[in-house]
Amino acid sequence: MKSVNIYIYVFIVIVAVVTLFYGCEVEPTEPEEINPEREEAIPDDAVKMDPESDLYIPVLNTDEWEAPIPMPGPVNTAGAEDSPFISPDGGRFFFFFTPDVDVPAEEQILDGVTGIWWCRSSGEGWSVPTRIILNDDLALDGAPFALEDTLWFASVRQDNYGEIDVYTAVYDNGGWGDWQNAGAQLNVVYDIGEFHLSSDGSMIYFGWDWEDGYGGRDIWVSTKHGLEWLDPVNLGENVNSEYNEDQPFVSSDGNELWFTGQSVLGYPGPAVFRSVKSGDIWGEPQEIISNYAGEPTLDDDGNIYFVHHFFDEDLNMIEADIYVAYKK
Repeated sequence: MKSVNIYIYVFIVIVAVVTLFYGCEVEPTEPEEINPEREEAIPDDAVKMDPESDLYIPVLNTDEWEAPIPMPGPVNTAGAEDSPFISPDGGRFFFFFTPDVDVPAEEQILDGVTGIWWCRSSGEGWSVPTRIILNDDLALDGAPFALEDTLWFASVRQDNYGEIDVYTAVYDNGGWGDWQNAGAQLNVVYDIGEFHLSSDGSMIYFGWDWEDGYGGRDIWVSTKHGLEWLDPVNLGENVNSEYNEDQPFVSSDGNELWFTGQSVLGYPGPAVFRSVKSGDIWGEPQEIISNYAGEPTLDDDGNIYFVHHFFDEDLNMIEADIYVAYKK
C-alpha cells in the first residue's frame, strides 16, 4: 500500500514518527475516556459546506438514480468524513473521520477521535456514530470494509510489515476485537492498495501500481486457495487505462464493479465509474458521478454512497462529506 491519493491523505504517515510515539508508555483506556464527541474536536473556525456553497457540485451522468445529496443523518460534520462502506442490507455504515484536514497525520494519531466510526440504521434513520477502537495503544486506522462479522481495515501501527498494513477484527459481544495483521502475502508480497472482498470472501479486488499494468494504478483481483492468495490478475484493458483506477467495490452478486477514476467527461478531479460483467468479461466503464467524487459503496438496493471533497477557488480542500444517490 505504497501509493496514496486524496482519498487516503490521512495515511501519509512516516513510520519513524509512529515509532517515536511508541517510545512512550500509554495506558489503555476505555473508549468513552479517549473519544470526545466528534463535534467537540472540530475547530471552531471550521466551515460546514453544503450544496449551495459548493463550487463543484457532484454531477450525475445517468437517469438511473436520483441526484446526489449529502447523506442524511448524523454522519456528516464540518470535519472530514471519508472511506465509506455500507453493508449489503443497508443496516451498518462505516467511515473514516478526522476533525481537521489541515492537521498532519502524526498529530491526528493522538487526537482521540481520528479513525474508523460506524452507525446503524433503524429503518427510520441512522444512529449517532461511535468510534471503533482497534488497538490497545497508538494506531491510525481507516479504509474500513466489513464482511459479515469481520472488519477489514488499513492501519499505521507498530510492528507493521510496511508503512500501512491491512488488518482484520471480529465483532463479538458487542464490540470489535481480536484484531490481527492480514499477513505478509497481502502486505508485503502484493502490498495491496484499497480493497474489496467478494461476498463469499474468495476474491479480493484492489488497486495496484504493478509494472505489468496499463499505467498508473490498475484494479487487480486475487483468488483465495486454501489459506493462500493466488497471483493477482489484472482486470484488463476494458477496465484499466493509462490513468488511475482505484478503490474498487463489487456488488454482492459479483456482476458490477465500481471504482474511482479520473473523469473522462471533462469534469475536474476523480469520478465514480461502473463496469458491468458479461460472462467473464468486464464491460467498458461508464462514468456515473463526476466532480470530486470517489470511493463508491452500494447496498443491495443499488443506492450509491460516495465521498465528495469540497475545494475553494484555489483548490484548497475545505472538508469532505459522504453523499448518496438513491436508486430510482
